Amino acid sequence: MSVTVLIVDDDPVQRRLLEAMVQRFGYQARVAEGGDAALRALGGTQRVDCMVLDLVMPDLDGLGVLARMREAGLDIPVIVQTAHGGIDNVVSVMRAGATDFVVKPASPERLQVSLRNALATKALAGELQRFKRSRDGTLGISDVITRSDAMRLVLHAAEKAAASAIPVLIEGESGVGKELIARAIHGSGARRTKPFVAVNCGAMPENLVESILFGHEKGAFTGATDKHTGKFIEADGGTLFLDEVGELPPAAQVKLLRALQEGEVEPVGGRKNIKVDVRIISATNRDLIADVKSGRFREDLFYRLHVFPISVPPLRQRPEDIPELARHFLARLAAEEGKRVRGIEAGALRLLTAYRWPGNVRQLENAIFRAVVLTDGEQIGVHEFPQVAAQVGPDALAAQPMIEPSPAIAAAWPDVRNAADLSGHNATKSTSPTLRLTDAQGEVRPLEEIEREAIRFAIAHYHEQMSEVARRLKIGRSTLYRKLESLGLDDVPHDTAEKENTTA
Repeated sequence: MSVTVLIVDDDPVQRRLLEAMVQRFGYQARVAEGGDAALRALGGTQRVDCMVLDLVMPDLDGLGVLARMREAGLDIPVIVQTAHGGIDNVVSVMRAGATDFVVKPASPERLQVSLRNALATKALAGELQRFKRSRDGTLGISDVITRSDAMRLVLHAAEKAAASAIPVLIEGESGVGKELIARAIHGSGARRTKPFVAVNCGAMPENLVESILFGHEKGAFTGATDKHTGKFIEADGGTLFLDEVGELPPAAQVKLLRALQEGEVEPVGGRKNIKVDVRIISATNRDLIADVKSGRFREDLFYRLHVFPISVPPLRQRPEDIPELARHFLARLAAEEGKRVRGIEAGALRLLTAYRWPGNVRQLENAIFRAVVLTDGEQIGVHEFPQVAAQVGPDALAAQPMIEPSPAIAAAWPDVRNAADLSGHNATKSTSPTLRLTDAQGEVRPLEEIEREAIRFAIAHYHEQMSEVARRLKIGRSTLYRKLESLGLDDVPHDTAEKENTTA
């Protein structure tokens, strides 16, 4: 699913123009006829990432919508547009919480830059907040970036687990974000103010597992020059995250099982056991049931850990998450690298979505990191992902979603949808449109009919950009509007604000 932009305007012509532009930029467009309808859309179940808001509307105006959003705590970037671009208006809407301000009629280039900057700013702010909460141990389930139904089920299960101290086993391939889910469970539960201690069980030397987990006294073994508390004691009152628990050697499994059963640990070289209150969350990329059957993993330990299993799907099973994750990684990594990279081109997003990502989210993050370092412009394109492109093939690159024309134009010229691709460039058609000069009886058609059909096609071909239509037809804009009226083309959408400026 792409970024969703909500267009709020009481003028149906403006709504159609903005909807066409937003779709051309590669975003999903929703429309609302006024301020009250906009608030209902924002309160619905469908997510809205950005809003283009008209300032002057008859029911609830733009400033009223911004005030209601602020009261409701809705943190959505808003681009305000109006036909009156006075400095007082600009100051008022920016103070009310708008992200940007554009004057009607906004050019496609101006609107695209404004949307791109607003989304990039939102993504960066979100990444900074997530980083801060992760560092403080207060990262919540709502901080997990997803648009996937499968991941929503995962987060629902995580929310249930967070309300309890039940042991959780998070299963999933390497790189899917198991530790992120574990931190979200901890940060959403009663222990969020207590420590979250992560241990990579696969990285511990077999002869030091007991010391790392349970601690040791000074002089307990050769090299033990200082006392060490151990991870269980560090996590007392909080959460101990045992990552890749399936990699523990058999001897360490026995000692871990005893610690879980007794609720206490015995440091190496210590004389008494120490009581600990620890919530256990473990994770594995292995099939532990198969390991239990083969004797590699203890069955009794498995049942101690596998009380509340949560399975995280791989990234290839939730491709709708890829564009959103890519944008958030881009925002953070561009800031870290000091690069002015604002967004990812639509073709590059299609490429990333088509790839299967065997390394999952971690591999995607590394690919975005490399692209940020490689690019010299403000947009990351296909060329910044050569390794991905080589494995995906040309089919994904060739796919160009078409912009749907307005119903009136589509009815007038059925082939008009072939006129434009997502990037806004004219597409090359295998069959050029033909203009019939004779009617069904073989008689020459009236010049008025031919002219009407030609203008309909030109408006559709140039995406309802009336200035470009007039230039290509080699007539003035005022002449074009007069022809629209004289030829009865009132059903064709056109920019009324531009018309007023032209005829004035």
